[in-house]
Amino acid sequence: MSDFPYRTALIVGAGPGVSASVARKLAALGVKVALAARDISKLDALCAETGAVAFGADASDAQSVAALFDAVEARLGAPDVVIFNAGARLRGGIAELDPAMVEKALAIGAFGGFLVAQQAAKRMVPRGGGAILFTGATASVKGFPLSAGFAMSKFALRGLAQSVARELGPKGVHVAHFIIDGAVRGPGRADPPGRPDSFLDPDAIAQAYVDVLRQPRSAWSFEVELRPWVETF
Repeated sequence: MSDFPYRTALIVGAGPGVSASVARKLAALGVKVALAARDISKLDALCAETGAVAFGADASDAQSVAALFDAVEARLGAPDVVIFNAGARLRGGIAELDPAMVEKALAIGAFGGFLVAQQAAKRMVPRGGGAILFTGATASVKGFPLSAGFAMSKFALRGLAQSVARELGPKGVHVAHFIIDGAVRGPGRADPPGRPDSFLDPDAIAQAYVDVLRQPRSAWSFEVELRPWVETF
C-alpha cells in the first residue's frame, strides 16, 4: 500500500494541463480522484486513463460548489485533498474592458476559490486534517499591462490562501499556494531550439504538488514558486 498520506482528492477546474498531470500522479499513488469542471466531456479521456470520476460544477456558484462536495462525498468519500485550479484569463485595456467580464473573472478565479475552500474546511476541520492547494500564476505577484482582470483575481486568490493557511494550519489542515511563474508546456507550445526547458513541464509541476502533500507538519510549505530555469525574475 502507498505511504501517501491522503486517499481522496478533488480537483476543481480540471483540464488537460497541470490538473491532468496532478490527477495522473495522484491516481498512481492509489488516490481516488474526482475532477470538476463546467464541461466534463473534455475529461473523458483522462477519466478513462486514471479511473477518476468527473463532476459538473460552476466554481463561481455557491449552490453548485456545495452540491459538488456532496456528490463527491456520496460517490468517493469526503476529499482529504482539494486543489483549486479554476481561473478565467481576461485581457484588455483598462478603458475597454467589459465590467461584466471582469466580474465573471473575479467570480471564477477568486470567489470560486473561497467557495471551494469553505466547503473543504467544513469537512476537514472536524476531522483534524486535510490539504487545500491553490494554483496561482505570475499574475499573483505582478500585474502586467492589459491584464487587470486576471491580476485582480490572482492577487485575491493569493490573499485568500494566506488567510486560510494561517487559520486552518493550527487545526491540522495544510494550505499551500503555488505561483506558476512562467508558461506551461502543452500542445502547440514546445521549447524553442537551443532553449530546453523554457516552458514549465506540467508533470514537474504536478510532482511539486505531490511533494508538498508529503511534507510532515513540522515543516509545511505555505507558498511555492515554480519557474523555468531560464525565466527572468
